[in-house]
Amino acid sequence: MSGVWVFKNGVVRLMENPESEILEKKVKGKVLVDMASGEPITSYTVLERKLKALGWERYYDDPNLLQFHKTSSIDLISLPKDFTNFTNIHMYDIVIKNRNYFQVTDM
Repeated sequence: MSGVWVFKNGVVRLMENPESEILEKKVKGKVLVDMASGEPITSYTVLERKLKALGWERYYDDPNLLQFHKTSSIDLISLPKDFTNFTNIHMYDIVIKNRNYFQVTDM
């Protein structure tokens, strides 16, 4: 018997294929969408292109994070280096700092 033991909500269970369950959660999850084009953000390359068009600049202070700063404000967007760790919290942070440009929708 191989896999990973997971403790959640007071219950321990064996996840035999944790990668497929992670992908399943992402498929059922949320997605960040550019409102102007309707294009879903599927990578940091796409996101960076959209943010640069809105005046955000890449900030290279922390090598463990992907960060963007807008010179006209004090806002800083900090994202995990790995796109697979890009969560709803990060999506809503981008939406709040870029009202009328992005939205979070169900996949």
